[in-house]
Amino acid sequence: MKRMLLFCASALLLAGLAACEPIESGDTGKDDNPYKALSVTTKQAGYIQSGNSFSFNFINKVEAEADKDYVISPLSMQFLLGMILDGARGATADEICTLLGYGKGEVREVNEYCLSMLRQLPDLDKQTKLKIANAIYVDDGWPLLDSYKKDVANYYEAAVSNLDFSKTTESAKVINKWCSDHTEGLIDHILDETSPDMLAYLLNALYFKSQWSDKFTKSLTADEEFTYAGGGKGKVRMMKTERSMGYASGKSFEAVNLPYGNKAYSMTVLRPKDGYGVADVTRELTTIDWNSFSGDFWFRQVELWLPRFETRFHINLNEILSDLGMPSAFDPKNADLTAMSDYALCLSFVNQDAVIKVDEEGTEAAAISSAGVYKNTSVAPPETPVIFHADKPFLYLITEKSTGAVLFAGRYSGK
Repeated sequence: MKRMLLFCASALLLAGLAACEPIESGDTGKDDNPYKALSVTTKQAGYIQSGNSFSFNFINKVEAEADKDYVISPLSMQFLLGMILDGARGATADEICTLLGYGKGEVREVNEYCLSMLRQLPDLDKQTKLKIANAIYVDDGWPLLDSYKKDVANYYEAAVSNLDFSKTTESAKVINKWCSDHTEGLIDHILDETSPDMLAYLLNALYFKSQWSDKFTKSLTADEEFTYAGGGKGKVRMMKTERSMGYASGKSFEAVNLPYGNKAYSMTVLRPKDGYGVADVTRELTTIDWNSFSGDFWFRQVELWLPRFETRFHINLNEILSDLGMPSAFDPKNADLTAMSDYALCLSFVNQDAVIKVDEEGTEAAAISSAGVYKNTSVAPPETPVIFHADKPFLYLITEKSTGAVLFAGRYSGK
């Protein structure tokens, strides 16, 4: 059950977009913080639907691989993959589009969708602090294409910075500080050192903090028995409440909906039914239409016990993403990331680090999705810069770029 609770928390940012609000009345927030839905085009609504399918497939894969409690962020991964897609061409781009459920060749539409999400999501609930940030760190002397830098700046608001990756420890400190700064200190370390073999490190940070719409009473929290997957038993700190809340049931699970703030975001807790396990639940979620299932939530009086918990998790996703449908991006013979840089070879790694804390007040969670791109050393590196010391008389021109018209011209002789 605990593992499933963690899954729900990591998925809330996507599932909360459309998951359980149909059970609510129209005015679900306070007067100064009313609930509002995302404003999306028909095309973008389709992307959200596809994003949910990707999320549940992603979760199901992690569930099968993880040997301990986990927390992941499918939304953070979608932003990272979006930036990688911007740098991909050919079969590599097609595989990423297919994996995410987007149409092949729809890179510009995907960019506009990601920008819309980036700008709208943080403003849906005044009681929820949601921060989304993107960044790319590039090895000095190995440039990205101007067109790529322009796109990631315009659509992902990604800052592109240069570091000397041969200064492995110092460069890693800069990247780790960025992670800490954009997750309120929850994730302050993802790299021990940078590698000179890397062309670039791509990063997405997602930070979430919100209070329950109806908080748990701390005095009711108590140690209660918890049955582990293997049948053993132990004690956990269990928060308790009894109130009306959204309830629904699937074949392998029953679920309750716990909203945050003005109810723009929520945590959905899915408990396996007798005879089923968490893996059965994640498999079932890959087979259902989540938006349709959300309509099955009805208000019921529920006695809820929910553990307080904190989880930190790290996972390498190379194999999972390959199995889900994008193997060529990791293959140096088949990857095509040349829309990113003339020197981009293939992905070295895709990782995710995530943290979640759940207590009587609410939830705080953060994720860093990161990718490393290998250099293509078979391409001649950029030439060593010419030393140009203007230490003797010289001529200067000021011109207009598109026409070459000279606006000013002069000579400087040091006098």
